[in-house]
Amino acid sequence: MNHQPNNPLHGKKLESIINELVAEIGWEAMGQNVDIRCFTNDPSVKSSLKFLRKTPWARAKVEEMYINVFHGFQWK
Repeated sequence: MNHQPNNPLHGKKLESIINELVAEIGWEAMGQNVDIRCFTNDPSVKSSLKFLRKTPWARAKVEEMYINVFHGFQWK
């Protein structure tokens, strides 16, 4: 079995992570925290998914932002 009870990203799809962040903090705050064009210039879930799936460093920063926002850590 592949249980990861302490991993807040376990079972989370990238699309869900983006949608939850947009609902909680909005595109502007996301773009301030992770300076990528798909958050700052005409943002959309579709463009973000396309970019983040191809760009591991950006995806890692978005996942870190998600953990910070939804699991009690401070974020920029």
